[in-house]
Amino acid sequence: MPPIISIENLTKSYASGVEALKPINLAIGRGEIFALLGPNGAGKTTLINIICGIVTASGGRVVADGHDIVRDYRAARAKIGLVPQELTTTAYETVWATVNFTRGLFGRPPNPEYVTRLLRDLSLSEKRDSKVMTLSGGMKRRVMIAKALSHEPDILFLDEPTAGVDVELRRDMWNLVRELRARGVTVILTTHYIEEAEEMADRIGVMNKGGLILVEGKEALMRAFGKKQLTLQLKDPMMRIPAELAPWDLRLEGAHELVLTMGTGGTDIPALLERMSELAIAIKDLQTHQSSLEDIFVKLVSERA
Repeated sequence: MPPIISIENLTKSYASGVEALKPINLAIGRGEIFALLGPNGAGKTTLINIICGIVTASGGRVVADGHDIVRDYRAARAKIGLVPQELTTTAYETVWATVNFTRGLFGRPPNPEYVTRLLRDLSLSEKRDSKVMTLSGGMKRRVMIAKALSHEPDILFLDEPTAGVDVELRRDMWNLVRELRARGVTVILTTHYIEEAEEMADRIGVMNKGGLILVEGKEALMRAFGKKQLTLQLKDPMMRIPAELAPWDLRLEGAHELVLTMGTGGTDIPALLERMSELAIAIKDLQTHQSSLEDIFVKLVSERA
């Protein structure tokens, strides 16, 4: 099955000489949840805005569900929904009117049942007759999501969708994304909350300084770059690691901690503890730590800065 989004050698440079995007090549599968991570200024929003037709690329090509975004703009744009970072809503209209108007902009016929269900899913039913200008920031964000979904797109971009919103909306967003994927919608999100990517994404792309430095399945990424550490806090200070413990490739931190990184040395922990007991090395406490996606992200960006 061909990818629903195909990006080939996409670049963006400005007259000032700033290279916002280095050549980007990426294919996103139908029904996939793809998380795009990167620090501020990495190029994530530029990439999304080009795909959505808001910014013009300097070079390269993007195809959305078989439609070239330049040559066949209308058909491509009709396939895409976008929730931008900024809250841009029609302040004087009601929630119901705003969502229905956006649906009409894409040439979709009226469908009150669909809009009613959409507002219900986003906990906006009670606000349907409220003017958008009277809503809280969190509710305005929900309206933005409803607008992006109003024309029933096959591809949904969420650019920092939960930045600055409450925990309830973040939870609702997670549930909605899962439901959309179950219906076959492809979701691409950027986020500063890396736990969102860890919770929901099938694949993860990491951007830095305008380049796409890594694209990998979440589980494969955790296996390849994740580490598990065992930290042993010693009762008495240790000046050097005894030769008898060499098979475990331990690291001494300070005088009171021995650290074992799984995969770099022996991993038979019971045997290690037994050997330490034989050597009369007293342990006060022990802790384990598994690398999170955030740890991996920070490491990747710092290494390729």
